[in-house]
Amino acid sequence: MASEEELFASVEALLAEEPQLPPPAERARLREAAGVTQARLAQALRSTTQTVKNWENGRSEPKPPRLEAYQRLLKGWAAKYPLPGTVPAPAAEPVPAAPRPAPAEPTGPAAPETEAAPPATPAARRPAARPAATVRRPVGKRVVPNIAAPPYQHGPLAVLDGDGSAYGVQGIVLDCPATTVPELVEWTLRESGLGAARLHRNGKDSDPLIVLTTAAAVKLGLPERLEDRRDLRLDDDHPVVRQITGARWKLTRRGFGPWARIYRPTQAGRRQCVQLAVLPWDALDSRFWPGVSAMEPADIARVLGVYAQRVITPRGSTAVSGLELMTALRPPTRAVQDRATGQWVPARNPGSLGTEPVDPAPPEATPEHPVAQGWTGGFLDEEAYQWVRDVDLLTGEEVALPFAVGLDLNTAFLAASSRLTVGLSGPEHVRRPVFDKKVPGSWLVDLSHVELDPRLPSPFTPSGERPTGPAWYQTHTVAYAQELGCNVTPIEAYLRRETGAYLDPWHDRLRDAYLETMADLGVTKEMGDAEFLAAMERHKQADPGLAAVLAAVKATVKGGVGKLRERPQGRRYRDGERWPALERPTWRPDIRAAVISRARVNMHRKMLKTAETTGLYPLAVLSDCVVYPSPGRSPLDFLPYSASGKPIPGAFRLGPTPGLAKLEGVQEMAWAVDLMEQGHNPARHIKGDGHDAKFDEGE
Repeated sequence: MASEEELFASVEALLAEEPQLPPPAERARLREAAGVTQARLAQALRSTTQTVKNWENGRSEPKPPRLEAYQRLLKGWAAKYPLPGTVPAPAAEPVPAAPRPAPAEPTGPAAPETEAAPPATPAARRPAARPAATVRRPVGKRVVPNIAAPPYQHGPLAVLDGDGSAYGVQGIVLDCPATTVPELVEWTLRESGLGAARLHRNGKDSDPLIVLTTAAAVKLGLPERLEDRRDLRLDDDHPVVRQITGARWKLTRRGFGPWARIYRPTQAGRRQCVQLAVLPWDALDSRFWPGVSAMEPADIARVLGVYAQRVITPRGSTAVSGLELMTALRPPTRAVQDRATGQWVPARNPGSLGTEPVDPAPPEATPEHPVAQGWTGGFLDEEAYQWVRDVDLLTGEEVALPFAVGLDLNTAFLAASSRLTVGLSGPEHVRRPVFDKKVPGSWLVDLSHVELDPRLPSPFTPSGERPTGPAWYQTHTVAYAQELGCNVTPIEAYLRRETGAYLDPWHDRLRDAYLETMADLGVTKEMGDAEFLAAMERHKQADPGLAAVLAAVKATVKGGVGKLRERPQGRRYRDGERWPALERPTWRPDIRAAVISRARVNMHRKMLKTAETTGLYPLAVLSDCVVYPSPGRSPLDFLPYSASGKPIPGAFRLGPTPGLAKLEGVQEMAWAVDLMEQGHNPARHIKGDGHDAKFDEGE
C-alpha cells in the first residue's frame, strides 16, 4: 500500500502538469478587456503579432522567459477584469445548442442568401460516446455546440463517419440520423447549421460541405470503389442516383462523382445546395492533400476547416477551388436599382469578368478551339520554363564545384498575379500598333535579334531557346524585351481596352493563407536567412495537418491559374467543337498567359541579377525551380549579399513570402552533369525523393 508521502508526491506531480496559463479564449478576452491590441502585446513581450495570435487560438504555447512574463500579465488582468458573475460549467459537459431562428427574407441587394430555416440544431455530443480506440482528436480541442452566429453556427463543413457522427471544425461532433443521400441533404440544409458566409457582399454564401468516409459512403448505399475511372461518376441508373432524382433533387452535369453537388433551384433568395466529397473515391488527391484521406474524421475536419477559413470551402479539386475563389471574391453581378421601375436588377460588378463568356483571339486560343480552326498565324506560347544549359557551356570551375543546389520560388504564380493588370473585355485586332506596356494583350513581334548570354535561358520562350522569327507574346514579355534595351516594333496585336487588377483579391487572400499557415508551422517573415533554412527543414514535421493545408494552398494557386485555360476532355471530343469550360466567363487563356509570362520574366530578371553580381549561371530551370552550382550545400554559400550582410536587391532572396526563395534540394554536381548529358532536367529531380519536383498547372 502506498505511503502518505508517495500519495502526496503523486498529487503534486498532477498539479505540476496543470496548465500554467488560462485557456486560449480567456487570454484573448483578458487582452481585449484591457484594451490592448495583439500588436501592442507582441511589442511588449518582444514577440510577433502572429505568435500572439497562435497563443490565443491554442496553436502554440509561450516558452520561458516569455511564459512567466505573459503569465504575470494575465494574472494582473484577471484580477482587474474578472468574468462578470459567471460560474464555469463542468468541463465534461458541452453547452446545449440554441434553437436557430428563422432567417429574415431578403429585402434588398445586400440581404444575405440563406437556407430555409430549420426547426432546431442537432444536439452536439462528446466524441467519447464512440469507442475510445477509434477516436483521435487534436490535443486541446473540446466539443462545443456553436462557433458562429446562425445560420452557420457549426462551421462550413463536417466529416460524416459510418456511425452517424458528423465531425466539424473546432471539435464539434453532431449526430446525423440520415441513412440515404436525400435524407443527408435534408438534414444538412435543415438541421446541421453548416455553411459559410459570402466572401464578398455581392457574392453568395458557401454551400455546406459533407465529407463521406468509406464507412459513411457504404452506409448510404455508395460503392467503396468508383468503377468508372474515366468519367468518374455513378451510372445514371444507380440506386442512389434514382433516390436523389426521385426525391426531386438535382445533380449538376458532372453527375455523382467524387465531388457531387446536389441542389434544388433557389427559392425566395434561399439557396438549396449541398456539396459532397467521397473520400474512398479519391476526392482529396494525395498530391495536393498529402496524407489527409488516411487521417481520423476529426483530423480531416480540422484540416479542411482551416483551408475553408483561410481560403474557401472546398468545392472540388484544389484547381476547381482556386477558380471558384476568383469568382467568390469578384462576383460577376451586383444589385442596382432601376430608376424607371424602382426594382432591384442585376448589373455587372465593376472589375469582374461579368456573366458572359468571351472568346479569345485566335493566337490566344488552343488549337482545338473553334476560333482557331483554319488559323495559320501561330499561337501564343507563354508557358513556364523547362530549360537545361548546354553542357558544352559548362566551365571547368563550375564542374569542379561539389554541389548542385536547387532554389524554389514560393508560389511564383501567386507573386506574379500581384497588382497584375489584365484585360476584362474581348480582344480588339490592331495592325501596326505602337507598343504600350500598360495595355494587356497579345503582340506579334520579332525578338530573334535580341542578343543575350547563352548561359542564361532566353526570357522569350519556355524552352529557353532563342526565338527564330516573329512570334506572339504577351504584354509582359514584350515589355521585358524593351527593358533589356530592345527596340520592339509589333506587326499586329490583339488588345483589350477594358482593364483591371482582376486577381488582386485572389492574390491577397491566398498570400495571407500561405503566410499564416507557414507561421503556424514555425516559419515567419522575421527570421534571418540561416534561421529560415533551419525552420524549413522541420516545418512539415511540426504539424502534418497544417503541412497538408500548406500543400493545398500552393496547389490552389497553380491549379486555379491552370483552370483559366481548361482543355477539352473525353473520348468523343472532336477539334472545332465547343466544350463545357468555354461557357464560363473565367475561361480566359489570356489571363493565364499574363500570369505565366510575368512569372517567367521575374525568374529571368533574378537570374540575370545573380549573374551580374556573382558571375554564377544556372544549370537548369523548371517552372519556379532553378539549380545552381555551389561550393557548399546551402544557398548561403552562393547567393549574393552586400558587405553589411543584406541580400542584393533584385537577385534571389530567401524567405517565406511569395516570390522569395527556399531550398528545393541538394545533390552532387556530378549527378547534375550526368543528367544534363542524358538530356534530363536536374531541376525536376533535385529533391531526390523519387518523385518529380513539379506537377502540371491544373489543366
